[in-house]
Amino acid sequence: MITATTASGTYYLFNKKDQKIPIIFVHGVGLTHEIWQPQLDFFRERSTLVYDILGHGKSSLNKEKISFKDFSDQIIDLIDELKIDQIHLIGFSIGSLIARNFATKFGERLKSLTLLGSIYKRSNEQQKIVNQRFEQAKSELKLSRQALKRWFTDKYLKNNPDIYEKITSILSSNNMTNFLKVYELFVKHKNDENFNKIKVNTLIMTGEFDIGSTVEMSRELKKIINNSQLSIIKNGKHLCSIECADEVNLAIKKFIDSNDKT
Repeated sequence: MITATTASGTYYLFNKKDQKIPIIFVHGVGLTHEIWQPQLDFFRERSTLVYDILGHGKSSLNKEKISFKDFSDQIIDLIDELKIDQIHLIGFSIGSLIARNFATKFGERLKSLTLLGSIYKRSNEQQKIVNQRFEQAKSELKLSRQALKRWFTDKYLKNNPDIYEKITSILSSNNMTNFLKVYELFVKHKNDENFNKIKVNTLIMTGEFDIGSTVEMSRELKKIINNSQLSIIKNGKHLCSIECADEVNLAIKKFIDSNDKT
């Protein structure tokens, strides 16, 4: 495992194997590359690359105003520095929005695209709720532990106190100035991508009980993204990649294996 920081300040872990096309995982807002440990364990015999997005974990953020272009450029800088030609790209939550943006701009660098817990056209009520959460975070300068109730089932949190403490620790370690810049981008997202520019085969996946990135949103995304397929994770909530790791990993493996053959 190579652990390093790029010249532009991106912290990453690269498990370099014989496969020419690595899998890159993009985490959500307020989190770090550490959430992908179940996937790194499952795909340990493959080339995998995880990193901290701008302003998170050990990756720097030196701009006052940021855009999704900045996050797409971060991926390009990373894979160019590592001399990687093509990738299987997997994005979670805001990471899926980053992945969508990347696919519209650098589609030739993608072998496949996976969107996990992706939003699309929030209702007025849904938008009101995320606006309130943003204002609360801005006023309190901290993240509410209530987020974990939306991300995991109560049963899972009760049976896995170590995961509760791990995610809570990551959330509390955020640089709130940087977090709020990125969180605002997520909250105010307008679904203004040119989805017709996404040409690569795409897997759209969400948890059955994800209230922020709903099943209906994923179904609508499938309608507008060509060459896409849908996978609903039974009993999953937002962080089903951890709670329902086996089902998520097998779905991703099947999808990536099918695209490696093309």
